[in-house]
Amino acid sequence: MNVRCSLLRRKTFPPRLVILAILCVCIYVAHNLRRPAPPPPRHAPTFRKYNVSCSAVYDLDPVEVGRSLVIRRKEVSEDPDETLRDLTADCSLFLRVRGYDDVCATEQERHFQLAYSLVVHKSAWMVERLIRALYSPSNIFCIHYDQKSSATFGSAMEGLARCLPNVFIASKREYVIYAGFSRLKADLNCLSDLLEVDVPWKYVINLCGQDFPLRTNMDLVSELAGLRGANMLETSRPSEYKKQRFTFHHEQKDRMSPKKTELAKSAPPHGIEMFIGNAYFVLSRDFVVYMSTSAVVKDFLTWSEDTYSPDEHFWATLMRLPGVPGEVPRSEPDITDLMSKTRLVKWHYLEEALYPPCTGQHVRSVCIYGAAEVRWLLNSRHWFANKFDPKVDPVAIQCLEEILQEKQKFLQSKATSTRD
Repeated sequence: MNVRCSLLRRKTFPPRLVILAILCVCIYVAHNLRRPAPPPPRHAPTFRKYNVSCSAVYDLDPVEVGRSLVIRRKEVSEDPDETLRDLTADCSLFLRVRGYDDVCATEQERHFQLAYSLVVHKSAWMVERLIRALYSPSNIFCIHYDQKSSATFGSAMEGLARCLPNVFIASKREYVIYAGFSRLKADLNCLSDLLEVDVPWKYVINLCGQDFPLRTNMDLVSELAGLRGANMLETSRPSEYKKQRFTFHHEQKDRMSPKKTELAKSAPPHGIEMFIGNAYFVLSRDFVVYMSTSAVVKDFLTWSEDTYSPDEHFWATLMRLPGVPGEVPRSEPDITDLMSKTRLVKWHYLEEALYPPCTGQHVRSVCIYGAAEVRWLLNSRHWFANKFDPKVDPVAIQCLEEILQEKQKFLQSKATSTRD
């Protein structure tokens, strides 16, 4: 038997090389049996679950998709952060209720560990559900919660870090401003911390609180191993409009988004050629180590401080630097957001031309997904998607959770039976 279940206990962080796990039989995994979890105690607060058949939603059954629309119209309310804060006050109860004490890892997962940088500021349960969907006792999670987050949200995040041995809070937290340098710094703070922990992770992925995976941990391990040290992110040549973001000095006052001035900036240092992308990445450990020690990267970071939304050109440009681990040569074509598997975002103005219409709701031209898109999402080539919101469509999130959890168990069972 090559499947191990996590041994969760209070810890003094950082953890050792691999979080100790106990051997367990895990019969339901080995034989692909489905054992329903015991109902949570009545006094244990948790998020709402809705009476839907997710397999029918995936199959686009009109009755079940219609049921999800009724739920959206009549029953939706966001679960308060207080309930997660209160649940994590009793770690043993939290672990049992949310099933962390029954999470298993295959030999492949234990030998290909992943790291996550989560930059979040609200909706504590969504953060927990994101972690739970990605959770493996072998992985490591850094949470950067915003300095302007509510005290209750912060307490809930601290509770997660207290109860889960491979989750920790960033050692330095920023007051994150939209399109400001602080957003980039938040991820950099987590990356710095992740290099210090005694976990030999292979890749790091950054996410926000409205992201959700479209792949299981087993899927991600398999696909990332196939990259063989390459990185995965968007990196394209900028339009004339986008060039203004970094060719002019931008000022940030009173914690407002940066504003463009008429003062032209100097050229990027070291003859760096600029590329654009988005704030999200899949980076190899070798690349992150290189970045943390490179004088060129340090100079470019300093130069980027007075640009607009520097995270949307910082990573994309570094990928094109000659000699960086996993380099994408400047001579190669653009890698667009649809070509990169990192994240799937559905833009309103591209619907029907590139992808089907949004069945949820639009916010600033971005689709918040609905339940009728679950099948399309899971059959896309991307690893993560944005955006999800339990106030818009909780069934979409619930069904992704259930389907991915069942798939993870099946893949683990298959891996175990192959080795036995």
